[in-house]
Amino acid sequence: MNQLHMQKSPYLLQHADNPVDWLPWGKEAFQKALDEDKPVFLSIGYSTCHWCHVMAHESFEDAEVADLLNRNFVSIKVDREERPDIDAVYMAVCQALTGSGGWPLTVMMTPEQKPFFAGTYFPKHRRYGQPGLIDLLKQVTKFWKTDREQLLEAGDQIAKAIQQERPAGNQEPNKELLHKAYLQFCRQFDAQWGGFGSAPKFPTPHNLLFLMRYAGLEQQPNALAMAETTLQAMARGGIHDQFGGGFSRYSTDEKWLAPHFEKMLYDNALLLLSYLYAYQATKKEAYAEIARRTAGYLLRELTDPLGGFYCGQDADSDGVEGKYYVFTPDEVNSVLGEKDGEEVCRLYGIIENGNFEGKSIPNRIGQTTSPLPAADERLQKLRQYRRNRTHLHKDDKVLLSWNAWTIFALAKAGQVLGEEVYGDAARKAARFIEETMTDEQNRLYLRWRDGEAAHDGQLEDYAVYALALTELYRLNFEVRDLEQAILRARQMVELFEDKEHGGYSITAVDAEPLIARPKETYDGAIPSGNAVAAMVLQRLAALTGEPFWQEAADRQFAFLAGEIEPYPAGHSFSLLALADALYPHRELICAKSEGIPKELLRYRKMHPADSLSILVKTKENAQALATCAPFSEDYPIPEQGTAWYLCENGSCQAPVTKFQDLALEDNALQNEPSDR
Repeated sequence: MNQLHMQKSPYLLQHADNPVDWLPWGKEAFQKALDEDKPVFLSIGYSTCHWCHVMAHESFEDAEVADLLNRNFVSIKVDREERPDIDAVYMAVCQALTGSGGWPLTVMMTPEQKPFFAGTYFPKHRRYGQPGLIDLLKQVTKFWKTDREQLLEAGDQIAKAIQQERPAGNQEPNKELLHKAYLQFCRQFDAQWGGFGSAPKFPTPHNLLFLMRYAGLEQQPNALAMAETTLQAMARGGIHDQFGGGFSRYSTDEKWLAPHFEKMLYDNALLLLSYLYAYQATKKEAYAEIARRTAGYLLRELTDPLGGFYCGQDADSDGVEGKYYVFTPDEVNSVLGEKDGEEVCRLYGIIENGNFEGKSIPNRIGQTTSPLPAADERLQKLRQYRRNRTHLHKDDKVLLSWNAWTIFALAKAGQVLGEEVYGDAARKAARFIEETMTDEQNRLYLRWRDGEAAHDGQLEDYAVYALALTELYRLNFEVRDLEQAILRARQMVELFEDKEHGGYSITAVDAEPLIARPKETYDGAIPSGNAVAAMVLQRLAALTGEPFWQEAADRQFAFLAGEIEPYPAGHSFSLLALADALYPHRELICAKSEGIPKELLRYRKMHPADSLSILVKTKENAQALATCAPFSEDYPIPEQGTAWYLCENGSCQAPVTKFQDLALEDNALQNEPSDR
């Protein structure tokens, strides 16, 4: 047994019985490498990663590989989800050296943490021109003993390269960045099947959110059409769990039929947001139904009893990818009976010869009839049959930033779908974070599992949580949420902003030093921390009227504009944040002696209202609200009825007492498209 058995990470615990003498990342491991004069073998992955499982079974459970590693290396295992800072540093190395990256990430380095080799998955033995891990280990061992200077020199050069601070690219933000991104998406769009580029296809919900927002800003129906085509195709495909709700990580084919079956919390939270936005933008009930199914999956499968949300579910069952999800007609008939079974098979493409390794992934590609409602008894029976048939591993750790995306999405679902269960779950998760994932100094932890919170919070934790709290405030306008958003955003500025070069680093100023302190701006599977930081700062500037937030937002937008310019389509969430600053924006204050007017709740439900900041002032919350937003103190509360105060671009209208007199239209921006 190695030293991983005392860890909480499900990924590290999966390797606790390996014959490899794994150590967790820390001073002990690197001191051991120094003392024993050995290079370090670093392996980074996560618990629901299919190829991580493959490499583990082929190599890390193998006595021959273990012997080579134990004799010649100090071996370190890292869960990328618990230590995204370490992953970011060495993934940058891998991409610089190989032009690509992914997981499992394999790195060899000096005891001083300087990498001299990086790659991803390696089979045990050479295969189809791909190097074998055994050959690599032998070769590095030989070099370490006979030509170490070459490895050390390479390590020094790589470390210097990734440590180098790029010149600040600060520039004036402009709408041309959004137009350029839209045209890039047009060129990449798959008009037949939706999505962008060729297989494998990833949902990348923030791209769809950008396109839907751009459609409203610029009155560009084609942008909305691209998003709708993609959302509809994904909803019909096998990437969407037709029986249980939720979406898999990505599709291996162009038409979204055959997914890589792992389900991740962040994907489903961001897709929930996308379908909610599509429903508000189009009023099509089908999008609301997909949103309900996705939210239902999150609440049913990924919710901890204490209120947090688990990371995801594995692709494999009994060592077979997708086994949990696929069916044969005979199986369906055995569960439902022949009549109902035949109907379900027809509705969901379950055929005799199968569409995936002899069995069928349920899908609705090419169907014109409506799907069964999520609550249909037949679907419930099939879900229960799946659970009884085979086990599906669940990564039951709670990551703060992923939970924050889920809080954001469920708070939005509570507003849009009008069902209290979603807002209640969002609020419970926020309480969980405040009660179990904060330290004595009220700073955030990154991970919680099995009663233990660990690892200092990083940029994404503070930025996404602050953003989620602003959305939670919009749910029922409790000033406590706005107060917490301000607290977390202020911590974000103090701990992560690079005052000299601009932007925000992944790690805090007092974090464990690594060989580099990167700033990520490119949106991958999740929007970058820098993009979210910009949106938070701009939201708080609008909500509070405080110069501190506007000045911080302006600095961040100048930084991001320089980063975005070479390829705007890779920074869609930054563009969403920029849209808040570049296009007309309005502030609405509702002053009422008590309660929230129903007409405001109805409007909020049916309109994205991206360009509208809303404060609700009552006699009960007036003092607390004035602390957060001092300008609100000057708005009187009527003795009876409601007073509505609307301002736009620094100009305020006369107050009105009837909501309809505000003339808030469906296209809330009411602006002409900008000149091209």
